[in-house]
Amino acid sequence: MHLALTRASGFARDLGIDRPILLAPMAGACPVSLSAAVAAGGGLGACGALLMSPGQIAGWARDMRETSNGGFQMNIWIPDPAPRRDAAREERLRTHLAEWGPAVPADAAETPMLDFDAQCEAMLAASPAAMSSIMGVFPPDVVTEIKARGIRWFATVTTVAEARAAAAAGADVIVAQGMEAGGHRGAFDADQAATALVGLFALLPAVVDAVDVPVVATGGIADARGIAAALMLGASAVQIGTGFLRAPEAGTNPTWADALARTAPEDTIATRAFSGRLGRSVRNAYAAADGPEPAPYPIQRSLTGPMRAQAARDGNIDAMQAWAGQAAARASDEPAARIVTRLWEETLTLFG
Repeated sequence: MHLALTRASGFARDLGIDRPILLAPMAGACPVSLSAAVAAGGGLGACGALLMSPGQIAGWARDMRETSNGGFQMNIWIPDPAPRRDAAREERLRTHLAEWGPAVPADAAETPMLDFDAQCEAMLAASPAAMSSIMGVFPPDVVTEIKARGIRWFATVTTVAEARAAAAAGADVIVAQGMEAGGHRGAFDADQAATALVGLFALLPAVVDAVDVPVVATGGIADARGIAAALMLGASAVQIGTGFLRAPEAGTNPTWADALARTAPEDTIATRAFSGRLGRSVRNAYAAADGPEPAPYPIQRSLTGPMRAQAARDGNIDAMQAWAGQAAARASDEPAARIVTRLWEETLTLFG
């Protein structure tokens, strides 16, 4: 067996899965149905817990276990410092956003954040195969609890420096996120997210060389060629997000799912216009518009909420938050379990 396959098979076995293919933990886009289907195909399910209360986290884990005996990871953002408020800019943004959707209430940005500590406690109690971080590293007390409970810590990074910092903090696995990835950039410092855009196949081997723990590759992977290339560059597994969004179990808004099928790499855009944090989406009219400078996260996310909700109801791709990686057009509409098994079978064929 090729060394890359031996490494990947060993990682999968240690994680308790059959194939080294992980569902990306996408907040708001990882229903139990999708995770269970990925697990049925031999991969690892996932839950993006950013927008979930402790009770919802517990309920998701319970429902997953009632549906599947497969493993899963649970992911959370490490909180940024409190955002600086700018009333004049927020007023300009409300005016601009009213051109794309309904009027934005004056108090739209006052939505309280969920309690990060309580979310972490709920994830620990859920006892997933892995807890994963993005936008930074878990606090030491959380790391201690993760280790004590035998849970693996997957730390998402976007640079070699972040990978070294995460490994030094005790991460068991590094998830190297290339700039091709759909959704939010995992940069530790929000201000550097747009200036440290490193492609996966430059980032991955550098991270592999920099740390002594397994590395998972993510970003722009949606077919066997991408998987094989990542494994050859030293990855122990791959994590796929956009590549599963057209699967029936994902329940993706049909307008969003249809857009993915016709989105070339250059048809995506890295933008702060939806949430205030840099993320890659379909290049639609709103994202490409010359509007006011976005507010910081989560202010921008709250302000765009009415527009995003209306666009989703109307099937309006021009104002929809339609996250998309650069390999979006390779996403398949097959059942998710079939996607996992087919991708791995095709990968093995490439290795001969």
